[in-house]
Amino acid sequence: MCKKIVITNRHLVHGDFLTQISKVLETKPAALILREKDLPDAEYMQLAQKVLPLCREHGVPCFFNNRVALAEKLHPDGQQLSFAAFCEKEVGTAGIFGVSVHSLQEAKTAEALGASFVIFGHIFETDCKPGLPPRGLAALKEICASVSIPVYAIGGVNGENSPLCVEAGAAGVCMMSGFMEME
Repeated sequence: MCKKIVITNRHLVHGDFLTQISKVLETKPAALILREKDLPDAEYMQLAQKVLPLCREHGVPCFFNNRVALAEKLHPDGQQLSFAAFCEKEVGTAGIFGVSVHSLQEAKTAEALGASFVIFGHIFETDCKPGLPPRGLAALKEICASVSIPVYAIGGVNGENSPLCVEAGAAGVCMMSGFMEME
């Protein structure tokens, strides 16, 4: 079974965002990352205060995306940080940290600095990264073989190609549109 992490994007949802989140959580994903990177902190906090209880009701860990200060106030299950933000976080900061990486060196550095897992991509072509060539399954396989922490694949991942990511050694996959546009 392939572990799936939900990446939120309210702009892709047809209808009410919280209703969609509830529907998605019923599928029992491995975790949900509340991304919404375009929201100011105050609006993100209001949304997080609604999403966190939904995740807890469904027993799904909730991670904040690049919101260290808000995480200290609201105590999500973990944080998903960019590589740069993770490298800048305060030494000794406890918690579960996922780190977005784009190279083998970044994955090794994230592991050495205490990352709980890494998200590597983009693996396949995706509308999120137009014109940027995908890193591909060979790069994913190399990273999975080179670090001892879980690696999750992201970027153009769907139900059809997610098994290829697991075959390459990924612990699972991250999906946005598949969950946000789910009927």
